[in-house]
Amino acid sequence: MRVPLSWLKDYVTITISAEELAERLTLAGLEVKALEYIGVPQGEAPAGINVPPSDHLVWARDKIVLGAIREVKPHPNADRLVLAMVDYGAGTLEQVVTGAPNLYPYTGKGELNPPLYAPLALEGAEVYDGHAEGRQRMILREKVLRGIPNRAMVCSAKELGLGDDHEGILLLEDVTAPIGTPLVDILGDVIFEIDLTPNMARAYGILGVAREVAALTGQTLREPSYEYLGSDEPSEQFFSVEIQDSHLNPRFCAILIRDVQIAPSPSWLRRRLEAVGVRSINNIVDVTNYVMFELGQPMHAFDYDVLLRRSGGKPPRIITRRAAQGEVLETLDGVKRVLDDQTVLVCDSEGALGLGGIMGGAESEIQPHTRNVLLEVASWNYINIRRTMSVQKMSSEAGVRFSRGVHPEQARRAIGRGAELMRLLGGAQARITRNVIDVYPNPAPQVTVDLPLREVERNIGIQLDAETVSGILSRLQFGVAQHGDVLHVTVPDHRVDISTGQIGVADLCEEIARIYGYDRIPDTLIEDALPEQAADEALIREERSRDILAQLGLREVINYRLTTPEAEARLIAPNMPPLDGADKFDYVRLANPISAERTVMRQTLLNGLLVNIADNLRHSTQLRLFEIGSIFLKRPDSLLPDEPRRLAIALCGTRELSSWQRGEVTPKNAPLMDFYDLKGILETLCQSLRLQGGAKALTFKAEEHPTFFPGRCAALYLRDTRIGFMGEVHPLVRARYDITLPVIACELDFDALTAEIPLIDRIQPIPTTPPVYEDIALVVNESVTAAELESVIRAAGGELLREVRLFDVYRGAPLPEGKKSLAYALTYQADRTLSDKEVAAVRAKIVKAAESQLNAALRA
Repeated sequence: MRVPLSWLKDYVTITISAEELAERLTLAGLEVKALEYIGVPQGEAPAGINVPPSDHLVWARDKIVLGAIREVKPHPNADRLVLAMVDYGAGTLEQVVTGAPNLYPYTGKGELNPPLYAPLALEGAEVYDGHAEGRQRMILREKVLRGIPNRAMVCSAKELGLGDDHEGILLLEDVTAPIGTPLVDILGDVIFEIDLTPNMARAYGILGVAREVAALTGQTLREPSYEYLGSDEPSEQFFSVEIQDSHLNPRFCAILIRDVQIAPSPSWLRRRLEAVGVRSINNIVDVTNYVMFELGQPMHAFDYDVLLRRSGGKPPRIITRRAAQGEVLETLDGVKRVLDDQTVLVCDSEGALGLGGIMGGAESEIQPHTRNVLLEVASWNYINIRRTMSVQKMSSEAGVRFSRGVHPEQARRAIGRGAELMRLLGGAQARITRNVIDVYPNPAPQVTVDLPLREVERNIGIQLDAETVSGILSRLQFGVAQHGDVLHVTVPDHRVDISTGQIGVADLCEEIARIYGYDRIPDTLIEDALPEQAADEALIREERSRDILAQLGLREVINYRLTTPEAEARLIAPNMPPLDGADKFDYVRLANPISAERTVMRQTLLNGLLVNIADNLRHSTQLRLFEIGSIFLKRPDSLLPDEPRRLAIALCGTRELSSWQRGEVTPKNAPLMDFYDLKGILETLCQSLRLQGGAKALTFKAEEHPTFFPGRCAALYLRDTRIGFMGEVHPLVRARYDITLPVIACELDFDALTAEIPLIDRIQPIPTTPPVYEDIALVVNESVTAAELESVIRAAGGELLREVRLFDVYRGAPLPEGKKSLAYALTYQADRTLSDKEVAAVRAKIVKAAESQLNAALRA
C-alpha cells in the first residue's frame, strides 16, 4: 500500500524524519519495503528499506518555486510560442517563453485575475528534459528563443518527475501558499510502500496508518469530520433497503446526493489519488476511491436515475441477496460473470447491480450525464468475499479490504464523509437527503478483555507498570479501566483482530509489545535447564535418504501440498483400469481455498513432479527429480486425515550430459534414461540405507497401473508387501502435461521403506579367503521371472552364497518352445577356504530347489 507522508500529516503531527518513521513502522509490524522521494532530499534509509531510483530529482528550494502567471502575451516571432509573465515574489515579473498549449486560451487576455499558479524553475535549476525520451537531467541556462531571451521555465509534470505528461504546464489549483514558496514545501512528498499482512486490516487506510503513527510517536490523532449537511428531503421518499442474509451482509447504509454535476476532480484530489496509484475518473467516482484509501472503508456510487428507470419510476428497493445458480452479471471491468449461489449481490427488483463488496455492475455506473447519485457503504462477510474473488478469479481494492475484515461500525462514518465530499465537489446545486438509511439487523457486540498485568510480563518477558500499559493501549484508542492488578479493556470498533478470553489477552500483549518496541525488549537467557534432547529418528532417516538421492545426481523439489482433483485426474490414462478403487477419491477439501488451483490436499506426489518436468524440460536435456513429502488421505472416523509420507522420483531426458569429450548431447543423438536407470537408483538407495537384502531388498513384479505404460510397469514389493509402483509414464498421461519425451517415474510408501532400516548396522570383516566363482544355467518356463529364480537360488545357497548376478538370457534351439535359459554368475565365500566338495554340495542344493519349486532343469 502506498502512503504519502503529506496525506498522513493531515491526521497526525510528524516530528521525526521519514526514514526514522519508516523504521518505527517496520518494527511495529507495518513493513515499509521502500521509500519514494518526490522533490525532497533523500535521508539515510534504515537497514532493509529500499532507496529510490538513481534518477531521483531534488527540487532546489531557491531555484524551483511557486509562480503566479499574471499575463500571457503572444510571441512576436512565433505562432506556437507565448510569453508568460510570471510573478515569483522578486518584485519584477519574469518573462518566460513557453509553448504550453494549455496557456493558449489566455493569450492576449490582459492581466489575469486570479492568476494561474504553476511551478517556476529559475536559471541554474536542475530539471528533467521534457522533450527527451525517458528521464534525462538538464541545467537551465539562459538562451534566446526566436529572438526573445529566456532564462526560466514554467514546468510540466514530466520536467519535475511527477509523471510523463508534457502536453502542458502543471497548473495548480486551490493554492494558499505565498508566491515564491519553494515548490518542495507544496508538492514535495515521500511515499511509503508498506507491505501489510492480513491481520493489519485496520491499516488499509491512511487514517489507520496515522493511528499507528500517533501511537508510536505519542502524538494526537486528528480524525476527519464524518458529519454532512443534509436537506429536508427524507431518504425514504426515494429508495428503500432490504438485507436477505445478514450473515453475508451485516450492515448496509445508503444515502442520495441529488443534482450533482459530473466534472474533473480538483487538483488536490487528483494528486492524492495518483500518489496512491489510482487513476482519476471524475469528481464522484474519485470521492469513493478517496474515502476508501482514507478510511479503509470501500463504498460504491450508483446512478440513481438508472435505478429509477429500472423500477418503472417508482422508488427503487435495494436488495442484498445470494445469487441464483448460474446468474450472470457484467461487472465494471466489462467481464460477464457466471455466479453461483454462494455469491452475495447488490440488486434491485429487476436484478443484479453489483458483486457485493468487490465490484459494481456496468449498467448503473456513474456516467458523464449522471445527476443523482445513490451512495452505498456496507459491511460484508470477509470469508465470503475471499471465496467469491477466488472463484471469479478477480481482485479489487475494495475486495482486498473486505477480505481482510472491515468492522460494520466503519460504514456509518464513511458514508457521512463520502456524501459531504460529493456535495462539496458536486457543484453548487448538489444536496444530500436528510438521513442515512441504515439497515443493521444484528449489531456487532462490543469486545472486552480482562488483562491481568502478570500476563503482560509472562507473555512479553519484561515488567511494565499499569500506567505504561494503560498509556500504550489508550494511544491505540482502546478503552482502559483499572481494577486492582487487572485492566478492563474495551476494544475500539475499528479493530476486528482482537478476540475475547485468553486469546484476547495474547492479542493485547502483542499490541503492547509492538508499540513499546520489540527492539527495547532485552535479550535474556532461559533460566530453566534444557530438556534432554531426543533424536527424531524419522527425520534422521528422511534426511539420510535425501542425502543419498542427491549423491546419486537427483535434485529435490518441494511442491505445493494443495492442488485440485482435476489436476491429479490427469494421472489416470484413458481406458486404463483403476487401481484399488482409485476412481473414488475422497479428498480433504479446503473450506476457504486461497485460489481455484488450491482447493484440496494432494493424494499423490507424481502430479507435482510431472508439472516440474513440463516446466523445466525446455531448459534442460536431463531432469532427475525427487520429492519426499506427505499426502493426505481422508479418514471416515476422524476430522484429521492420515498423512503418510511418499517418495516419488521422475527421470526424463538423456542419460549423459554435454561435455567437451562427448560434444553437444541432445535427445536425438544420445540414449534416453529408461526403466533400468530408475531401478538402479532404487536398488542403490536400498543398499545405502542398509536394508536387509541390500540392493535386492525390493522385488520388482510386472503389474499394471493406470498412470504407467502397460508392459513397462512394475510393482515394488518389500517383504511381500506392495509399497509402490514404477515404470514409464503412459504417453497419453504425458500428453496432458505437454511432455514430449518419455518419463520414468515411481512413487512408493516412504514410511514402509524407512521402517526397514536397521537400528544397528551389521558389520562384517573384509574377507581374507579367496572366493569361488561358478556359473550356472537353468532352463525354466517362459512365465518364470529372473527375480523369482534368483530368490530361489539365494535361499538355497545359504550363507556361503555371497552374490548372484544374471548375465545371460537365451531363447531358441535347442530349447523347446515356451522355455528360456537364465544364466547366473555365483560367488561363494566363507571365513575359510572352501573346498570343491562344499561348493558342489551347495550347487546341488540350488539345482534341487529350482527343480522342485520352479520346475527348472540344469542346462546341459
